[in-house]
Amino acid sequence: MELAYYSDYAVRLVNSEEPARGKDSLTSVEAVRDLFGGNQQAARRATEADLTRFRSVRARLRAVFEAADKGEETLAVDLLNSLLLEFPVSPQISGHDFRDEDGRPLWHMHLADHPSNATAGYTAIAAMGLAFHLTEYGVDRLGLCEAAPCRNAYLDTSTNRSRRYCSDRCATRANVAAYRARKRLEAERPGLPERSASTGLAAESAQRTSASGER
Repeated sequence: MELAYYSDYAVRLVNSEEPARGKDSLTSVEAVRDLFGGNQQAARRATEADLTRFRSVRARLRAVFEAADKGEETLAVDLLNSLLLEFPVSPQISGHDFRDEDGRPLWHMHLADHPSNATAGYTAIAAMGLAFHLTEYGVDRLGLCEAAPCRNAYLDTSTNRSRRYCSDRCATRANVAAYRARKRLEAERPGLPERSASTGLAAESAQRTSASGER
């Protein structure tokens, strides 16, 4: 499993809540287990007690994205470091059951957690994955969607650091809103351009009439 994959754990947890919309999908043990994706062995450790713990970690991870989004680089790193210290992992080389053409394992790095509960395990790999992304791509690659009121977290992996929205849907919605705003602004402006155009047409017509009279 690639280390970059783990950063999605952080995004997944942060986006389980939409504060501006008053929405929170993290309301049951089943919702907690869904966050683990295919890691069902770890998901089965989740209990009712993890609901409160997951929400607490979620707030701390969102604070990392908020600091990064505001350009507060040192604060973002400090907040993430506090999670890394509190929820450590042990990097291990893993091969699973995949083999190459010569029958050898396809070795890769794996993050082994040693959790006392489901929250600790999830947080450990989420924080480490986010740390790898931050150090590899930069703090400015952690963002919050600009399509208000969304504010979902995202990880920018674009080549030109151009990502501003969490999804194509939000990007489309923002573009449509901007287009409509421009149209409203144009409609509210005084009609000076129209009057100027009319004056120009009238002057041109007068010139043609004068030229006809001269002939």
